[in-house]
Amino acid sequence: MPLPSGSLARALAPGGRLRASINLGNPVLAHRDTVTGQAGGVSVDLARALGRELGLDVELILFDGAAGSVDAVRSEQADVGFFAIDPERGRGLRFTAPYVLIEGSYLVPEGSAVRDNAEVDRRGNRVAVGQGSAYDLFLSRELQAAQVDRVAGAPAVRQALQSGQVQVAAGIRQVLEAWAREDASLRVLPGRFMVIQQAMGLPAGRGDAAAEALAGFVERMKSSGFVAGALARHGVGGASVAPG
Repeated sequence: MPLPSGSLARALAPGGRLRASINLGNPVLAHRDTVTGQAGGVSVDLARALGRELGLDVELILFDGAAGSVDAVRSEQADVGFFAIDPERGRGLRFTAPYVLIEGSYLVPEGSAVRDNAEVDRRGNRVAVGQGSAYDLFLSRELQAAQVDRVAGAPAVRQALQSGQVQVAAGIRQVLEAWAREDASLRVLPGRFMVIQQAMGLPAGRGDAAAEALAGFVERMKSSGFVAGALARHGVGGASVAPG
């Protein structure tokens, strides 16, 4: 059933419009149209669908990276956001179950001696990550010998690898594969080092009813085929709808 408008709309969006935090740093789920300049993608489609169910106008608040997008919801400058679930992000936020699963992988120069994921965590290796991204948080906990180099977003990750500043780049598999197709001097390692669980989130202070309503919305969007349809509509390959 659609969300009732009244009290739940006020709980989810007390300002009378739904402010959705959109991370453009994850091109699998959001992007800016090169012609119109407007934001689009799976997360934008979900934000607009939620607004329709609530009977509210939707304001998109755009960020170039995950950290700013998370902080906007945590500080209640936005009402909902689209994030990878990570324990480091739990403070001040409540997450739904994931709606999409994405692989995190490594990229190396074609001539690198590193052939598989297990060889990355070795002394002397520097791994570039987008600061505040899901793979930054994960690898900062997991890597014991290699050094994590945090840079400002995906383009800077690629530049760090190509300039020789780092030996390995970490990121969303689809993005790394696109870079490797564009540049034969780059190679994606087989497999993945993590599964990124993309979910919706809201400020923790919005209460149980709001959190349960948002969780129910996400489950309906999965079970109805909306998420699968959005992935197909935006030409997203390599990502899968999370199980219900």
